[in-house]
Amino acid sequence: MEIHADLERDAIIAIATLPWVPAPAAGVERRMLERDGDEVARATSVVRYARGCSFPAHEHGGGEEFLVLAGRFDDEHGQYEAGTYVRNPPGSRHAPSAALGCTIFVKLRQFAGDDTRSVVVRPQQRAWVTLPSGMRRCELHAHGAEAVALLELPVGFEGELPAGTGAGWELLLCEGTLEAAGVELRAPAWWRRAAPPARVRSAAGAQVWTKTGHFAARR
Repeated sequence: MEIHADLERDAIIAIATLPWVPAPAAGVERRMLERDGDEVARATSVVRYARGCSFPAHEHGGGEEFLVLAGRFDDEHGQYEAGTYVRNPPGSRHAPSAALGCTIFVKLRQFAGDDTRSVVVRPQQRAWVTLPSGMRRCELHAHGAEAVALLELPVGFEGELPAGTGAGWELLLCEGTLEAAGVELRAPAWWRRAAPPARVRSAAGAQVWTKTGHFAARR
């Protein structure tokens, strides 16, 4: 299966317009944003767990990272409330569940081969830095050219977003609005490009999860 699998082409998705597709585990559904492969695939998805459901224990051969969007994600290693960012490196294993139900944004098999660090950043652990533009940035992870961060754009923001040092630019618009390069986004939305737009504008303000410099690990 291929969905927006060509990294040379921009991909823009208003997430709420996508259908929920059942996963192999009962009570788990996903909205597929990009996919290259069948059930074992390089993939980016929004996944919804019904209250009380679980997923069989499995190993992440190519690594997994996710951001909890709503509810609480559980596994044998801990409980992760909304706003928590997690990286499970290649070779890690867990059995996910959701006693309270949850929705997560998840990326599979998109790690650099030498990126082996486990990461958990909870909302109360975020370290925000205010940039000269007025935007706030919280670094979540960095490895080589890859950088993952949360950004908060104030109302009326107009300027540049971090571009990174390698190929690849991707964002998840979690809250608010964003305009750039003739594109107008309202949350929730996902946007992937080979290079960032020159400037963006956010009339209403925005919270954005962003990832740059990561395409080399995905080819």
